[in-house]
Amino acid sequence: MKQTNLEPGLLSVFRLFALLSLGLRVLEALTMMRSSRASWLDPAESRFVLFTVSAATASVIWLVWPGLPRRLGRFYLPIALLLATVDGLIGGHLELVYAYQHEPGIADALIHLWHSAVMLFVSVALVAWQYPFRFVVAFALGTSLLDMSLKAMLLRGDFTYFESTAHFILARTLLYLVAGYMIVRLMTAQRQQREALARANAQLAHYATTLEELAVSRERNRVARELHDTLAHTLSGTALELEAVKTLWENDPRKARALLDRALSAVRDGLIETRRALQALRAAPLEDLGLSLAVRALAESTAAQIGATLGWQGDARLDRLPATIEQCVYRIAQESLENIARHAAAQQIGVRLGQHDRQLNLEISDNGCGFETSTAAADQHFGLKGMRERAEMVGGRLEIASEPQHGTTIRFSVEIDDDSRPHL
Repeated sequence: MKQTNLEPGLLSVFRLFALLSLGLRVLEALTMMRSSRASWLDPAESRFVLFTVSAATASVIWLVWPGLPRRLGRFYLPIALLLATVDGLIGGHLELVYAYQHEPGIADALIHLWHSAVMLFVSVALVAWQYPFRFVVAFALGTSLLDMSLKAMLLRGDFTYFESTAHFILARTLLYLVAGYMIVRLMTAQRQQREALARANAQLAHYATTLEELAVSRERNRVARELHDTLAHTLSGTALELEAVKTLWENDPRKARALLDRALSAVRDGLIETRRALQALRAAPLEDLGLSLAVRALAESTAAQIGATLGWQGDARLDRLPATIEQCVYRIAQESLENIARHAAAQQIGVRLGQHDRQLNLEISDNGCGFETSTAAADQHFGLKGMRERAEMVGGRLEIASEPQHGTTIRFSVEIDDDSRPHL
């Protein structure tokens, strides 16, 4: 059975009201019993007490019975409202019957109408809480017509009582309609806010998923670049040398063995480079030394590796930078220096790292063989492509200037904001 989603908090309020109604009915019955002249109530009073207490008890049992909302679905709340309405309407009518027969005046008897009015008002509020305004109108008019019919049967021939009762019921109906309209408007606004919040949460969840996917994609690209610069170079060179060994093994075993020894040496060097790259994936020097000292250590290591002189200009201490920018600068410097060590055949290396106002600048130059930048871009060189991708992720600017036999200069700059994040 289709289940209607109840408004948050409605059932708890309804149960509290039903328990309060039952307590009042029991208290009222005890009061009548105590004030009765006889040792026990007369039959009319007994029927009144039995009905009111039974109706209130049935309403409480219905609301606290476990599993009923799930089993009855959309019929659960209307039946609960019907029980509460019977408790308020019929119980109030029987109370007026008793008062009409025993109270001395109209005013004393009409006071009892307020009891049922309060009970019915809670039912109207619950209807407005859960349903549109047309249900409030139907409930208010329906209960008023039924109440008017009951009073007409009770007060036949007593025009004074009936006129006063009719005026009271009409005023009560108008009050119910006004209060119900206000509650419906408030609940409508609240539902719209909840729907807007749900849409915002859905968009946020989608955005978070997209960010996660982009982060995974960037990390895969980064690992691909690292593996390209270690395993790919080593394996490609080793494969060529092993092909040569295969060709020369029968005709020139001596040269084949020399090539085999060189391939083994390249594999060992590649293994060392791979281990170094895997360790560098975490960029431990950034954590241990900071950006400036970590880049300087890279430059000194590269210069010592190829026997070049190093010209270093850098701020010993930079301002605290976002982790994404520090990682980007370190990786660009690492890629640039590795390219110098492998391809440039340079004798001089220059590295400048500094911060001016809110802009961080990195410049790495060499006097090596250089290359054609247009050709490198067309070949989709992974190292250069990786540096450009890193620069774009933090909103930086990367410039590569190079000419054959005139060396290479790489410049990277990025604006430092208080909330620097990767640009997606």
